[in-house]
Amino acid sequence: MDVPNSPEISVDVPPYLRVHKDSTVERIAGTQVVPAGLDSDTNVVSKDILVVPETGVTGRLYRPNSTPPTANKLPLLVYFHGGAFCISSASDPLYHTSLNNLVAEANVVALSVNYRLAPEHPLPTAYQDSWSAIQWVADASRAKQHHQEDWIRDNVDFDRVFLAGDSAGANLGHYMALKLNNNFPTNDGFDFKVAGLIMVNPYFWGKEAIGVEITDPERKKMVDKWWSFVCPSDKGNDDPLINPFVEEAPGIEGVAGDRVLVTVAEKDILRERGELYHKRLSNCGWKGIAEFYETPGEDHVFHIFNPDCDKAKSLIKRIADFINEH
Repeated sequence: MDVPNSPEISVDVPPYLRVHKDSTVERIAGTQVVPAGLDSDTNVVSKDILVVPETGVTGRLYRPNSTPPTANKLPLLVYFHGGAFCISSASDPLYHTSLNNLVAEANVVALSVNYRLAPEHPLPTAYQDSWSAIQWVADASRAKQHHQEDWIRDNVDFDRVFLAGDSAGANLGHYMALKLNNNFPTNDGFDFKVAGLIMVNPYFWGKEAIGVEITDPERKKMVDKWWSFVCPSDKGNDDPLINPFVEEAPGIEGVAGDRVLVTVAEKDILRERGELYHKRLSNCGWKGIAEFYETPGEDHVFHIFNPDCDKAKSLIKRIADFINEH
């Protein structure tokens, strides 16, 4: 295998991938896949579906295995996985485990969106694919009992739709919530209600260093490189897609729904960005309730890598409580 300084490598994006001079993308992480099916530990069942036939975008549906069609309808969680927009998938075993745990704890139906990745599909492809998944939900909400997907038709309460994601997926969730309000300000065109937005260790950034970014320049350089790789725009780290507070970015007061949960991890270099988002949302005139949850002593998306630790279980429970609060 080539090493990072090999002459055969044109771009090295640690710890995620390398691009060879022949344009071959070698992913170092997030390449494993696990099939859908029944998870015996959680009694959650899953299956893969085609969401957008035109582009081949798929999703993985989850529901508690004990949920019959005649039972009370369940909230729908539309989930966007992390991976800096360039690695991982809905079938990544780490995400599969996390979704099984969350679906079991929260008692929801979940759609994990398998959006396409950079660099083969440069941004804004991930945003477009995620919006296509939202439109798929909108179509399902209008069709209701006539929808072809029985888990959606039989088990979903469209008055309780939650958008959620971690890291890059939290960024996607934010922009999907904004686009919902901008495109359907009066719910005209879809028949579901965004009950909340869940942002786990959100991936936002900016040219000007804040917080620990100032005292940890090496990690800051690494994160700088991630964004310049997946989105080589002339605005750099102040592109509106990665910095929601620049002048060109849509105002966060336009986020759909009336409840937002932002979670951060104490040792995460992205921590200050998540806290800043929560503070700005709480003071921008947005009419909803913004909640904040911090996990001490942990780093970025620790719950994905170590799902069995007590702090990961506490985080999953906090998210589940947020979904089921009335």
